[in-house]
Amino acid sequence: MTTPSLDSLFTPGLVAAQQPQWPGGPDGAPIRAAVDTLKKLPPLVFAGECDNLKARIAEAAEGKAFWLQGGDCAETFVGATADSIRNRIKTILQMAAVLQYFASLPVIKVGRMAGQFAKPRSNDNETRGDVTLPAYRGDAVNDLEFTLESRTPNPERLVQVYNTSSATLNLVRAFTQGGFADLRQVHEWNKGFAKDPRFSARYEEMATELGRALDFMASAGVDPHAFKTVDFYSSHEALILEYEKALTRIDSRTGLAYDVSGHFVWIGERTRQMDGAHMDFASKIQNPIGIKLGPKTTPEDALAMIAKLNPANEPGRLTFITRMGAGLIREKLPALVKAVTDSGAKVLWVCDPMHGNTFESPTGYKTREFADVTDEVRGFFEVHKALGTHPGGIHIELTGDDVTECLGGGEQISHEDLASRYETACDPRLNHTQSLELAFLVAEMLRDR
Repeated sequence: MTTPSLDSLFTPGLVAAQQPQWPGGPDGAPIRAAVDTLKKLPPLVFAGECDNLKARIAEAAEGKAFWLQGGDCAETFVGATADSIRNRIKTILQMAAVLQYFASLPVIKVGRMAGQFAKPRSNDNETRGDVTLPAYRGDAVNDLEFTLESRTPNPERLVQVYNTSSATLNLVRAFTQGGFADLRQVHEWNKGFAKDPRFSARYEEMATELGRALDFMASAGVDPHAFKTVDFYSSHEALILEYEKALTRIDSRTGLAYDVSGHFVWIGERTRQMDGAHMDFASKIQNPIGIKLGPKTTPEDALAMIAKLNPANEPGRLTFITRMGAGLIREKLPALVKAVTDSGAKVLWVCDPMHGNTFESPTGYKTREFADVTDEVRGFFEVHKALGTHPGGIHIELTGDDVTECLGGGEQISHEDLASRYETACDPRLNHTQSLELAFLVAEMLRDR
């Protein structure tokens, strides 16, 4: 088998949207030095792991599993602490346990972590008073502090993204393979969290029932390894192409290219131009790929993306992540699902109920209403039920910390409460209690689908 050259793999001359204005330009010495360093570093994930995830996605697309993807809107270097990583994993594990227990479906656990350090922006610049500086594009590019030095894009940060992602993945693997994720730890996952009595009591009841079932199985001599560890996959938006291309490798087994910066990468609404560099990149790698679909997406758009990214109709290859907004999901989604279903394409449908429901509060904070989040998920399930298709998963921005960034939920966070613990670097996230509340609501929808 002839091994393709990575340099010749991607089509030259295509426009790449949402790229930083690097000092020296896109081919200058600073970015070239960072890329050269990244090209020499070991992979963060392995091609075989990406293939395993693709097989799991294929099962979910057939209605035999459910996709749970969650994590920070934008990771930060200072936020990559052991406690923060552990709490995010605990929250996702708790949500997965609720979903799996009540819906009797395997749950694919995917973190928006170990790579989610870059964000697209509506404007290249930000103005405060009389001062205009480059917009914050995530820690991969610049710093949140509003100074010229901090906001100037710095390619050396891409190497720091790699190092921080490597450390994060190391800890994730330790937690998920070293006993922390054992289903017999379901009670332990709830310790140390602030508890809304309505949902913590329900969770503890579920954990007790699950513990009894596991004890019974153990007494009968059944002690499967699957209860002790979990597969936990990493994902992020493939936004900064210099980083993604530098971490693309040719798999020695197949001679095919994989982006080894993460198991699953997605292309956002702002970068999914059919003739753009991001879609070209996604079409050339073998990872499972996600595409964000907003309310302006047409059935023709969706079918064109399928033809571009999965012409062979490979199961598990393509995931459509819809982000319509609570007010539009029931109107806009049916035509897309029907067109794709009628085409025979194998696609996993996932609901992102966060990004279409963002607004600015009267107190000046970017926020979301928990009721809007749950309503969009409910609309997503309603559409799929009406069409006889599988609502395959959810994509959530969350944290394991007790922040006050999204309004409502069991804690009834108000506009005035936002200032008390508003800690996100970009978009508002569900806190631990809101995430657990959502898991119970989704579990009921799954059970009744």
